[in-house]
Amino acid sequence: MSKQGNLIWISDLMLLAVAMVWGTSYGVVKVALAFYPVLGLLALRFGLTFVVLSPALRSLRHVKASSLVGALGASVLLPGIFLAETFGISLTRASNAAFLISLCVVLTPLVEWALLRRKPLPVEWIAVGLSLAGAALVSGGVSVPTAGDALILLAALLRALMVCVTKRVMRDPALAPLSVTALQAGAVALGSVIVALIAAPDQWRALPTLAGHRVFWMSIAYLVIACTLFAFFAQNFAVKRSSPTRVSLLMGSEPAFGALFAYAWLGEHLALSAWMGGGLMVLASVLAVAPWQKNTGASLEVHAAVTNEA
Repeated sequence: MSKQGNLIWISDLMLLAVAMVWGTSYGVVKVALAFYPVLGLLALRFGLTFVVLSPALRSLRHVKASSLVGALGASVLLPGIFLAETFGISLTRASNAAFLISLCVVLTPLVEWALLRRKPLPVEWIAVGLSLAGAALVSGGVSVPTAGDALILLAALLRALMVCVTKRVMRDPALAPLSVTALQAGAVALGSVIVALIAAPDQWRALPTLAGHRVFWMSIAYLVIACTLFAFFAQNFAVKRSSPTRVSLLMGSEPAFGALFAYAWLGEHLALSAWMGGGLMVLASVLAVAPWQKNTGASLEVHAAVTNEA
């Protein structure tokens, strides 16, 4: 196997690990929100991540100005994603959030078509229909969704847009995934602070003590290390070497991990229709992945050529 093939294989395994940790993150965030409000939690989680990764920002001195502007622009999308996602989690069940956020898996091909001019395959259109039907079953109907469900769906759309924009930005080989992760973390932390100062000052409270709130701090550690540091680096690493659609599809198992975690740890119970809806969404991901596998070799060659010319 070529070096490029090895990198793709490694990135695929990393993305599957991201699906697992992001799937479990909904339940962990749900627990953390019982101790601390949304904006304060986001500022704490991503502020700690930014501090840890700040040394990586030195490599940006060697990046072209246009690429740096693009990376900063892509990072601006993240505060919107996490504000919608975290407020959505606070207003709906963790299992619902995990299933509904997976809509980004089938929204990404559509956004990629619009931004990067790659037309979705026929089976991907089928996957879109299956995923929308699944979302309707999970949320109890798309005609009157709850406020939390609507916010999670907005986060899914913004996620799809984020992956495609990041793909365009990461075409510059001088732009390191770790540096982009640092920029993204800083953007979310700063955005959360600004929104809190302007619109929600009640979101600032004294931090829970370490001695009396170990569950909270264990949740923060997991969110920072696994769900932010590792997950964002892995996604940026994979986007640099693959297509946005492939990245999203490989994380299609995220809702399954999320529902199982919510069921096992939080004691949430899903109705049969919700399990059926989740099954449809996972099936949509499987269908969308299958044709891609047949074209992996050709796609890698095309991508390698594009990367070498960038």
